[in-house]
Amino acid sequence: MPPCARLPVTNFCSAYSDGKMTPRIGFPFCCLSRRLQIPRLLLVCVTCHATAIGALLQPGLEGNARLLQLLSNRSNQEQGYCEAEARLASSLDFWTLSSENLIAVLPVDPVKENYVRKVKNCVFSIAFPTPFKSRVHLVAVSKEVLEDILDLDLSVSETDDFIQLVSGKKIVFGSIPLAHRYGGHQFGIWADQLGDGRAHLIGIYMNRLGEKWELQLKGSGKTPYSRNGDGRAVLRSSVREFLCSEAMYYLGIPTSRAASLVVSDDEVWRDQFYNGNIVKERGAIVLRVAKSWFRIGSLEILTHYGELDLLRTLLDFIIQEHFPSVDIKEPNRYVEFFSIVVSETAQLIALWMSVGFAHGVCNTDNFSLLSITIDYGPFGFMEAYNPDFVPNTSDDERRYKIGNQANIGMFNLNKLLQALNPLLDPGQKQLAAQILEGYPDLYYTRFRELFKAKLGLLGERKGDDDLIAFLLHLMENTEADFTMTFRQLSEITQSQLQELNIPQQFWALKMISKHELFPAWVSQYLLRLKSNMNDSDIERRKRMMTINPRYVLKNWMAESAVQKAERNDFSEALPTTQVFITLLFVSMSYAYKYVYLLQQVLQHPFQKHSAAEKAGYSSPTPAWARDLRVSCSS
Repeated sequence: MPPCARLPVTNFCSAYSDGKMTPRIGFPFCCLSRRLQIPRLLLVCVTCHATAIGALLQPGLEGNARLLQLLSNRSNQEQGYCEAEARLASSLDFWTLSSENLIAVLPVDPVKENYVRKVKNCVFSIAFPTPFKSRVHLVAVSKEVLEDILDLDLSVSETDDFIQLVSGKKIVFGSIPLAHRYGGHQFGIWADQLGDGRAHLIGIYMNRLGEKWELQLKGSGKTPYSRNGDGRAVLRSSVREFLCSEAMYYLGIPTSRAASLVVSDDEVWRDQFYNGNIVKERGAIVLRVAKSWFRIGSLEILTHYGELDLLRTLLDFIIQEHFPSVDIKEPNRYVEFFSIVVSETAQLIALWMSVGFAHGVCNTDNFSLLSITIDYGPFGFMEAYNPDFVPNTSDDERRYKIGNQANIGMFNLNKLLQALNPLLDPGQKQLAAQILEGYPDLYYTRFRELFKAKLGLLGERKGDDDLIAFLLHLMENTEADFTMTFRQLSEITQSQLQELNIPQQFWALKMISKHELFPAWVSQYLLRLKSNMNDSDIERRKRMMTINPRYVLKNWMAESAVQKAERNDFSEALPTTQVFITLLFVSMSYAYKYVYLLQQVLQHPFQKHSAAEKAGYSSPTPAWARDLRVSCSS
């Protein structure tokens, strides 16, 4: 390790909610020169209807479209249709979901009434969605999610059955809607019981590839875990969630997916910025899909109340279903499980950082045990480079600023370990603690790999860390755009860089070029590129353009879509390949049309689009959007 590689440990300690002081470890980047202090990097440091229940409980109803496949395959073979088309359901008539896989193993709350209460000794409560009272409008659907995951032909989204399903009015045969019980640490403090307060898991679907996907409605009404909430989500936050979950997928970030978005005219009242200004908004529901919705808080609540037998049952279920590399009969299975979660959490957060994504609310109840991005709320993609960027205006202490996300990952994994500890013997506890201590190195390694790739660096050379740190220092001092700086480095030629006369089209680089140390960085960078074996400038640029997106969902882009959606103009709002939207006309009739703008932009973030360029999606943030704010209120 270079001589000045680590920042003083004593400078980076924080009091965790359990009262213990835990040392933080500095980012291993060297001082660049006596004129430069260690730059504040993205990571500065890392801390070590009950009547239906009887019918729905019938055994053997595994959610799938197998019957439909058998029927359609035979028919379509005669007609010469391709196999893929034959396997897509053209209606919901034979399409089924099932809750059996969950409730056969995991206990359900014996109280069937839907009222807010303290729930114990179970993992789920049966809770039916509350349909909207007003007419529901389909805003968007994802063709990919419907066809590739749910085996549904896109035409199904035009049916009334589909609208009823995704708005919570229709319960598919074989499904028992469930609300999940969990707890969590929120902003570092134990918040006790939380749970699905406005979400309903409407069943599991097994698709033609043998994949199991859990379908969840968000904004679908009250559950026993709603606390003081109304169980609803509003249009603005639902548009953002639909947009971002799909955008993240196409950026290559592990994430839940969004299948559909519907909006109603039901009135939902929100104090968006908690300043006493309560306004009427429109209720909306997103159909989300994920392999699992279990999170760290799913285990924390059981340990907190001493429900250790249930904790063991749930852990074994999760391992058996989602961690195939772990032998369920192995005595050290919980340690192996923990090791995987630690590694994949480090990987996930490094990926977040590589695209400038700040989750906004990294509570333990929002951290997936499968290490996917879930629960999109006051998220934000960093625009001007700033390690202190906080997308959530509710985060007064800036706990979840982008530069602290890896730190929070360590905190959350520590809480996961505390939840597991009652099931571990002394030797296993020691081993698990050692695994957790290795988290910073796992994160550092992946972070460096990603940022070296963003700069087009091949192989390993002394000084690579310095080169990255140097650039981030310049970006911070000049407030350069994070996304476009790396993208424009992907597009500019080495000869253009060497001349130090940056063309106007590379506006982010031009901003950095005003820094007095920019020539020194360019000189180091070009020298390093020469050490890339068997590489050309053309190949470098091609490689970097597949890693550095030209478009991400910046707050102003999302806000523009939200504002139009609130005016029933969905022409810009929601992406996904051949996404259809519903436009509300004066006559209350609807017409579908293709959405081209954000559809192409966010589904193909690495490709240049003329329409996106005209819309300014790769231009500096417009003046009207510089003070945009997002809060937890949704």
